[in-house]
Amino acid sequence: MVQHPDETGAGSEEFRSAMRHFAGNVSVITVGTPGNRSGLVATSAVSLSVDPPLIIVCINRDSSSWPLFARFGHFAVNALTASHQEIADRFAGRGGHRGEARFELGQWLQGQTGAPLLDDAAVALDCRLEECIDRATHSILIGRVMQVRVREEDAGGLVYWRGTYRPLLSENTG
Repeated sequence: MVQHPDETGAGSEEFRSAMRHFAGNVSVITVGTPGNRSGLVATSAVSLSVDPPLIIVCINRDSSSWPLFARFGHFAVNALTASHQEIADRFAGRGGHRGEARFELGQWLQGQTGAPLLDDAAVALDCRLEECIDRATHSILIGRVMQVRVREEDAGGLVYWRGTYRPLLSENTG
């Protein structure tokens, strides 16, 4: 790793403000099994490799969901559709919902690993946790994709841009 001891870098607030200009797919990252599950909203899920199928998700270790990732060794990435803003709000902690209460909206299935999959997500990836790399306040989770569910009906997508959720509709959904 290259270190530059004489450079302090950008300030946290400046960086946070700049990152709001990056549009990101809104996904609910879920972990656990019924009765002991949780999840959070992330815009940081990206493909790492196609062969083998690997995905990266960045998780804040201050998240109430954090302890479950190491315990269960699995997680799911549920890419939300344009109609899922209420689910995104719930998993973002709006309204004070935590843990199992976050799953009261939507229909949830158990994936091959046991991770919770949103039945009508645009895409749901069921992942086995392969590696966890700690950096600053977050951990980078590398997951091997064990199961893929793709919604056949085009329901658009949900993106986060400039501090708010926005529906992304295609010609087929508008």
